[in-house]
Amino acid sequence: MPPFPTAPDKHALERGEILAPKFDANGLICAVTTHAQSGEVLMVGWMNAEALQATLDTGDVHYFSRSRGELWRKGDTSGQVQKVVEIRIDCDQDAVWVKCLPQGDGGACHVGFRSCFYRVVEDGKLVERP
Repeated sequence: MPPFPTAPDKHALERGEILAPKFDANGLICAVTTHAQSGEVLMVGWMNAEALQATLDTGDVHYFSRSRGELWRKGDTSGQVQKVVEIRIDCDQDAVWVKCLPQGDGGACHVGFRSCFYRVVEDGKLVERP
């Protein structure tokens, strides 16, 4: 039995109260994570059903690493655990938005920046703007 139900119809999917996430062909759903207080986009990651369920169950954000092929809890190695404040799902339930409070030093990026979006495109080049 799948961990999440399938919406019985379009109305239930778009307006109903059933959480019925639509995972892609690889079993993943896009997860946009923002800082709950500032609204800053911290990162975009991927969740499989296990990661989404673990996030709902524990209140700590979990992702699925496409490169390692495994579930991971954000902050296990960096200390930058992301505590869930609110989870939203988009209209057709194929993307989630997680509002969190980052722990540790408040960062989210494995390169050391607060946000994974630390570069700006200027004249076709990337310029760091932490």
